[in-house]
Amino acid sequence: MSTIFTKIINGEIPCEKLAEDDRFFSFLDIRPIHEGHTLVIPKREIDYIFDLDDDLLAGVMHFARPIAAALKAVVPCKRIGIMVAGIEVPHAHVHLVPISDVGDLNFGHARAADPAALAALAEKIRDHL
Repeated sequence: MSTIFTKIINGEIPCEKLAEDDRFFSFLDIRPIHEGHTLVIPKREIDYIFDLDDDLLAGVMHFARPIAAALKAVVPCKRIGIMVAGIEVPHAHVHLVPISDVGDLNFGHARAADPAALAALAEKIRDHL
């Protein structure tokens, strides 16, 4: 059965897509721990990040780099934090989170996002890509 991320990639579930190529996809998290919280995923449905082959594993970081730069340009923060938890969805993914302190990388801060606010933010981020 397809993961929720595969359904998002296939357009079966709507999202605020930021970028896509033939191997990777990124979109805003609907339960962000901070404004701009973004997910970067390989299109291939592989459960565990360290099960990705070397090319995909390196490719995730390469694909994420310009997205992180666009996030930093749009969302006030000191850095774009990166986290790989890999528990909640059985599809390898990387969280990019605008942070000002290491304590900002805390899923306890996650709250449902306003869809209109997500759409507006996604447009600003895409303008910087």
